[in-house]
This record gives sequence, structure tokens and C-alpha cells, in this order.
Amino acid sequence: MSVDVVIAGGGPNGLMLACELSLAGVRPVLLERLPEPGEEPRANGLVGRVVQVLDSRGLYRRFTGASHPPVPAPFFMFGGMQLDLSTLDPGPLHILPIPQRRLEQLLQERALELGVEIRRGHELVDLAQDGDGVTVAVHAPGGDYELRTRYLVGCDGAHSVVRKRAGIGFPGATAEDVVSRSAHAVLPASALDPATGELLLAGARWRPFMFHRTAHGVFALASFEPGVHLVTTMEWGRGRIDERVPMTLEELRDSVHRVLGADLPMTPPASRGPHVLRRLTGGNTRLADRYRAGRVLVAGDAAHVHSAVGGPGLNLGLQDVVNLGWKLAAEVHGWAPPGLLDTYHGERHPVGRRVVTHTRAQAALLAPGEEVTALRELFAELLEHKENRRHIAELMAGSDIRYDMGDACPAPHPLLGRPAPDLSLATDAGTVRLADLTHGARPLLLDLGGGDELEETAAGWKDRVDVVTATSSRRVPAGLLIRPDGYVAWTSPDEETGDPVSLGLREALATWFGVPA
Repeated sequence: MSVDVVIAGGGPNGLMLACELSLAGVRPVLLERLPEPGEEPRANGLVGRVVQVLDSRGLYRRFTGASHPPVPAPFFMFGGMQLDLSTLDPGPLHILPIPQRRLEQLLQERALELGVEIRRGHELVDLAQDGDGVTVAVHAPGGDYELRTRYLVGCDGAHSVVRKRAGIGFPGATAEDVVSRSAHAVLPASALDPATGELLLAGARWRPFMFHRTAHGVFALASFEPGVHLVTTMEWGRGRIDERVPMTLEELRDSVHRVLGADLPMTPPASRGPHVLRRLTGGNTRLADRYRAGRVLVAGDAAHVHSAVGGPGLNLGLQDVVNLGWKLAAEVHGWAPPGLLDTYHGERHPVGRRVVTHTRAQAALLAPGEEVTALRELFAELLEHKENRRHIAELMAGSDIRYDMGDACPAPHPLLGRPAPDLSLATDAGTVRLADLTHGARPLLLDLGGGDELEETAAGWKDRVDVVTATSSRRVPAGLLIRPDGYVAWTSPDEETGDPVSLGLREALATWFGVPA
């Protein structure tokens, strides 16, 4: 084999996967068809549990410059309806405002630090796999070539060549009747409230960073650069658009007038940009029928596309690759238990289906019609209840998922199969956060009860599982086995049962981390 793992696609998902593999001792080759990073503005931030995932790798403070861990968002939105999260403790939803270009730049810097080989201007054009590996055909500036690899991962977007060539189906539906327009523009200072950033127009106050539904469409505005706003509209059923005609600021201004019933003067930004001036007609919702075909796997937009309402895309994709990275590395190193790599599809495909469900629900809540208005009124009543708001927020965060961890725990604790909480731990070296112990993306056995039983039980796995002894003021099981993706794979029995504290631990270790050395 020339390479253990080839990654096609150098966006956030491909770069994050490259980092995860490198942390696990695998040196992938990343192929990116663009010779330089793209300048087109895309996503404007991260929403959901992915923010905590970045924190667990030591990247949150690096990306933000903050000296504190992520802070839950006090509010968000669902289908254009405000979601008050300020009364929920702990807060279930985190947000990290960061342009996708900046996110890619920082992830690339990290990948290069870890020794990842990034080949820009190298485009995967075909593949052929057999029982031993995958042969990849690459088009490159210096001449076409072939690369032999044990595994290939497609992070190459919605039109993924990897997915198509591997024969992975991409069923779904295309909406034809919606047109979305977005552009960066300078708005009149007289129409903006300097204290709140709200737009004062048509006798109403339009709050930024919210979708506003009217009888004629949807309007939104946001500002990520002083003096410049990103203005967006969505309209339904206005007939076919000639895509050959470029989008203009005047076209957006006319759309705003139709949606809000008032004129909003807009002028082009004077700053260098790059700036958005974009029209999108229709929209795809699709989910790959399988995330693995032999030695070929897909992640991110190559595995799922959906509405961007609520910002779920990077949350879903980046968690895909964090789930996949350590499992793929285990296969490369030869200690993966049977079926481990298949759990990537088993665990992440239902999550993708769940995101498809809630983005479709949000799009339905934004659509025009008296029936939708009635539905929104009823939904607003449901959101008055705290537990309903928590349910929706956890759904959007992706923290409502519970993976099946097997039968190693006779009496499963509520934490089993869920993300481990960020505990404050007292160790011999001082007080640390659990997130500080997971920067290396290694499995972790947390012993909070003292004694030698857990460490002795896990001795055969010490080459791949770290054991940390500590105490915590929070009431949690005395023992926690945490996978590299942050999910709890085993919890010790309740002390009141009288069972050995290590009951089921060997089985859990073997299930996820193979036979002892």
C-alpha cells in the first residue's frame, strides 16, 4: 500500500478527519481539487455539540482566544421561532461564530502541525476497490497518477465523486418551488437601532440572527462585519428563474419589498470582501443509503444534504468524522474488534436521518399559508414549556442521541451511550477539566472511586486506553469508560448493588478496543 488512508476533500470535515487520524497515529494523505482555499463565503459558525467536541481537542480556546470553556447560548431559533434557553440549566446548545474560511484555515494549520500531507490541486477522478484496498485515480497539475490506499474516505461534498464511484445511493427529494437570495449590503444607518442591531422597517423591529416569516416569505439579516449586513430572503412559488441571469443587489431589494411590504435601500459594501451575492433555487434533502461500501466511506455533505435552517451542517459532518477517525485508525493498527468500522454507519446514519427530519420540520414552519400559521401558533404554545424547549434544543445540538453500547452494563446508567459531561476533576497533578484529558483523542478510563480494581482490569489495554484516577464533586458512577469521540461506553455498577466495581469492564473494553495486548 502507498497510503493507509486517503481523504478526498479539504473542507472542514476532511481536515478534521485528517487531524483525528493523525492523533491516532495514522498519517493520511488529503486530496483537495482546489489549488488554494476557496474565497466564497459559506457557513458563518458552528451550532451544537460540535463546539464541545472542539473543546475536547483543545481547539476551542485556540479558535476563539477565550480562556474559559464554551458557554451555552441563552437563546436560538427553531423554524424562525425564538427558543428561550436562558432558564435551562445546564444549557443544551452551544454556538461558535466563525466564518467557514477561518475555520478551514485553523484546521489546516492544525493538520499541518500533526504532519498531515495535503495535496492541493489534486482531484480524485475515479476509484476501484478490491478486498485489499482502493486504487485512486488522481488528476494533478504535474500529471495524472494513481494512489493505492487501504481505505478511502469521501469528504468531497454533495456532488461527491467518491460516493458515486463507490455505488452508494443518495435517495431523497428536491424542492422546486423555493428561491433563496442572499447578499452582503450596507443598510441606511437611520434604519438600524444602534443598541440592539434591529432593523426598523414597515412599522416593525426585525431582530438580527433570526428568520422572520411573513405572509409573503422569509426575511433575515445578520452582521459579521461592522457596517455590513448579510440580508436574506426566501420566497415560494414565484415561477421559474433564469439561472443564466446573474443575481443583483436590486433583485434582492425587490424581493425584500415583496416579503416585508416596504423598500429597504441597499448599497454594495466598500470593503474588500469576499462578499455574498447569491441566488439559490430549489433545495435538496438527501441521505446516503449507506456510509460504508467495503473500504470506501463517506462523511459530511457527501453523506447528507439538507436545509441550512438552524445551521446543522457542520455540527453533523464534524461529528461524523470524529466518530469515524478512531475506528478507522483501529482498523489500520490491527486491533479493531470485529464489526467496529460498521458501527460508523450504525451510529451516524440515524443521526443524519434525525437532522433531515428537523430541518424539514423547520422548513415547513417557515412556509406560507394559513395552515402553517395555525401550526406555528400551536407550536409556540408548546415552546412555553421548559422541557419542550430543552427537547428541541438537544435535538438541534445533536446531544439527544444515545448510542447502543451493548450489554456490558447490567443496569445501564443514564450516561451510558451519551456524551460524557465535562467534569471538574481533582487529580494528583491538580484540578483539571475532563475536556483537558481528551486532547489526544485516546480512549479514557476514568476511575473516580480509588482502589486498584479498574486499573488492574484494564492492564491488558494500557497500550490504547489511558487510565486516570481522580475525584469529582458531581455525583456520577465511580468508573467511566469514555471512547475517543467522547461517548460513555461503560459505567460501573451502583455501589448499592454490591457488585464488583469492574463488572462488565473487560467486556466493554473488548467490544470497543479489541483483545488485550
